Amino acid sequence: MSASLAAFGLRPAFHPSGLDRAQALAGGITSGYSSNILKGQAVKYIAGSGVIQPVTSTEAFSGAFAGVEWTDTTGRRRVSNYWPANTAYTTGSCVAYFYNDPNIVYEIQSDGSISQSAVGECANLSNLAAGSSTTGLSQSTVSATIQATGVQGQVRIVDLAPIPGNAWGDSYTIVRVTVANTQFVYPNPGI
Repeated sequence: MSASLAAFGLRPAFHPSGLDRAQALAGGITSGYSSNILKGQAVKYIAGSGVIQPVTSTEAFSGAFAGVEWTDTTGRRRVSNYWPANTAYTTGSCVAYFYNDPNIVYEIQSDGSISQSAVGECANLSNLAAGSSTTGLSQSTVSATIQATGVQGQVRIVDLAPIPGNAWGDSYTIVRVTVANTQFVYPNPGI
């Protein structure tokens, strides 16, 4: 039973094709960017800049952050599952990794109880910036408050995560979701 909140962000479960590869985006994070970007945190492309940043509120997004590598200002190569806030790097050395295929199915824990009747419905992400700079892992969740019929949410609930002890209606249900409010649909004011 998912009776305790132990959030882990958006974790890729599978892709219908069998391939759930992260994209490598050269220069994908601005040097000195002032916020942590945690593994499993929802990210979006920033229009006109060629970089990614975490989403806020109910914004459209492209996928989930997977990690980053860069050469710091002392010349040491760094590899991390999260972007540490305010990190500066040598020009041209940063590569950000993130899952951005809208067909990827993710697992995520809810911030409350979700019943089976939510399958096919939309919800928004919650606790977007929650996480640990020690582990580098996101602790974002999906809201247990389902959007009204016809109202766009950030994700669509597609199934229950097949994890032992996880069941519909648990206190903090772990569900499978797809990106519903994606930046890859035109026109989208989120890009």
